Amino acid sequence: MDTVAQDQKNAIILFDGVCNLCNASVRFVISRDRGDRFRFAPLQSEVGRRLAGDYALPDDLRTFFLIDDEQSYEKSAAWLRVMRRLGWPWSALYLLVIVPRPVRDWIYDFVGRNRYKWFGKLDQCPVPAPDRQQKFLS
Repeated sequence: MDTVAQDQKNAIILFDGVCNLCNASVRFVISRDRGDRFRFAPLQSEVGRRLAGDYALPDDLRTFFLIDDEQSYEKSAAWLRVMRRLGWPWSALYLLVIVPRPVRDWIYDFVGRNRYKWFGKLDQCPVPAPDRQQKFLS
């Protein structure tokens, strides 16, 4: 049985593995995931590409995707659901759901278009630290 099948109880975050902002976001979530609720896969990985195909996700590295309870979410909707699942105080950010989605996604897209320029880009996806490898799907 592969790691994806074993982790169906966990929400899965698919992210741009060469984006410094995306990698920092993954580290942020991991360090605050007290309930061990999340697993991760770079969109460039075999697992990431397979999951993106299984959920008919757009081929877009400017966003991360959340797969949770057999549903997929992207852009601000994904980000807000992740914050809600992290617990207090991060869950309070879910109140931003009252902002109309087109406005939230416009801001999200603006950052997505500029993230490499502002935060940089790696040449390849980094290998997770040994103490965090179990969080990444293979």
